[in-house]
Amino acid sequence: MNQLQLLHEYFGHTSFRTGQAEAIDALLQGKDVLAVMPTGAGKSVCYQIPAMMLPGITLVISPLISLMKDQVESLHQAGIPAACINSSMTSEEYQMVMYDAKQGHCRLLYVAPERLMTESFLRFAESIPISMITVDEAHCVSQWGQDFRQSYLDIAAFVRTLPHRPVIGAFTATATQQVCGDIIRFLELREPVRITTGFDRKNLYFGVQTPKDKSKALLSLLQKNKGRSGIVYCLSRKLVEQVCDELCAAGFAATRYHAGLQPEERAVNQEDFLYDRKTVMVATNAFGMGIDKSNVSFVIHYNMPKDLESYYQEAGRAGRDGEPAECILLYSGKDVRTNQFLIEQARETEGMEDIALRESLIAKGKERLKTMTLYCTAAECLRGYMLRYFGETASHFCGHCSACLNHTEKKDITLEAMKIISCVYRGQQKGYHLSRTMTAAVLTGSSKKTLLDMRLDQLSTYGIMSDCSAASVLQMIDAMIAGGDLGMRPYKEYSELMLTAESASIIRKEKRVVIPLPKQETTSVQLENVSAEDEALFQRLRRLREKIAMKEHVPPYVVFSNAALRDMCRRRPGNLQEFGLVSGVGVMRTQKYGKDFLKEIQKFTEENR
Repeated sequence: MNQLQLLHEYFGHTSFRTGQAEAIDALLQGKDVLAVMPTGAGKSVCYQIPAMMLPGITLVISPLISLMKDQVESLHQAGIPAACINSSMTSEEYQMVMYDAKQGHCRLLYVAPERLMTESFLRFAESIPISMITVDEAHCVSQWGQDFRQSYLDIAAFVRTLPHRPVIGAFTATATQQVCGDIIRFLELREPVRITTGFDRKNLYFGVQTPKDKSKALLSLLQKNKGRSGIVYCLSRKLVEQVCDELCAAGFAATRYHAGLQPEERAVNQEDFLYDRKTVMVATNAFGMGIDKSNVSFVIHYNMPKDLESYYQEAGRAGRDGEPAECILLYSGKDVRTNQFLIEQARETEGMEDIALRESLIAKGKERLKTMTLYCTAAECLRGYMLRYFGETASHFCGHCSACLNHTEKKDITLEAMKIISCVYRGQQKGYHLSRTMTAAVLTGSSKKTLLDMRLDQLSTYGIMSDCSAASVLQMIDAMIAGGDLGMRPYKEYSELMLTAESASIIRKEKRVVIPLPKQETTSVQLENVSAEDEALFQRLRRLREKIAMKEHVPPYVVFSNAALRDMCRRRPGNLQEFGLVSGVGVMRTQKYGKDFLKEIQKFTEENR
């Protein structure tokens, strides 16, 4: 069979998505490939189809056990022989996988990068014909990437130990030009065919909100999305616990995931989410890389992530099935300080003997944090901001993000900025180390006991912005920090404001300060117009899918994606041949599930004549 026949038989599609055919052709011709394709763009098909056409085995280097298991389960459902090796396996299970691979019973073998250079795996790799090596999440090889992983640097050394060099495909959803250069260099790719399909996910709505009460804002968003599957990301384990408890108390089917839980509980909680027993996963960024759950309808960031790469990848876990989905970020200035602390205390850099390298990595992290902060405070189109960061040309109005829909307006706050800078300067003169909240309290003339006890009411700038609320002054301070007009540095258990070169320019009237202010808060996902009858059939098919999934002990989306169910509702197939034309079905799934779904569709149609 050729590529298109394989695509239809195993994956249920009649045509390739952008970039897929180019990647497949290059790999089959023995050319290395570097493909940057957003989440949901179909990266896995780019190496899974060549794996079925090349003579030997394809080795897929993947960073997480959950990712491997998910991919292997999906391949089994499609009728493709695949296996994975991971640390959770028993010795007997490991030996069985090795035996099957040597006997040619496995087309794709998934393995973690840490295993490559072990003595037993090196012996195994020398004994089998490896036609292709796929490096998934390839950005992990770069120190400029958001998920740098030391073990990825061993991949090139592993390839050099093989009797014959296989063709190499490197795939990632997020990579700047600098990261792409690192991928080529550290993986020792040979004149790779470079494919970038574009980062724009048109089915995703991007929004930033700056609520006074994040808890209330989150509950409001979840109420609007009740019954839909989604992820809430938090910066800390403690916050995950707190938010999860609040959601459960409010009646939401929520569970939690972070590195502090026992492995057994993490596995159970993840399974509850994947199998739709729990609709909301509250998690740190330890959850999600490579999670192939297609029906995630929203991703909410309770805190701002430390860089735009992480945000794009985490938010991109919504809408993988092509259905409309929301990506909402709840921003506050405190998130900036928390991320600064996390960057400085990161395990990846802690204890590094090379001090210069450690300082370089921290500086890179802070530069990416500044870019992320500017995203959260920018008046411009959020989608355009992201696309330009990743090297694409983009419109300044997408009509499908909070910045565009809220019609933000710019306000000149140069006079207010001068007052804020003066307050910080006067405080330093008197020996104070003012935080952003204390600075706002001084400027608005707060009568808090702490402020009065410190005699901060004696500063000449006390009350000079009493016509403003403390919240609005904090908003101005945060915008000035994001723009470099003020700085922050650690002081004891908090962070104090500091003056910068830009501060002096403002005082000298050489620079004006303009910040965005939203006219209104709006979130909008352009949902497809679906008739009440089609929606009723969709719910019937969802229940049937859930019943089959429970019986087979697989997540519902592995049986069929939401997009496939929607297409069934539109087409209303009447026989197996017509059922096989449904998007995302394919030959194997038609044979396994076609009769059950046709029966349900026919029954529904007869009831609604």
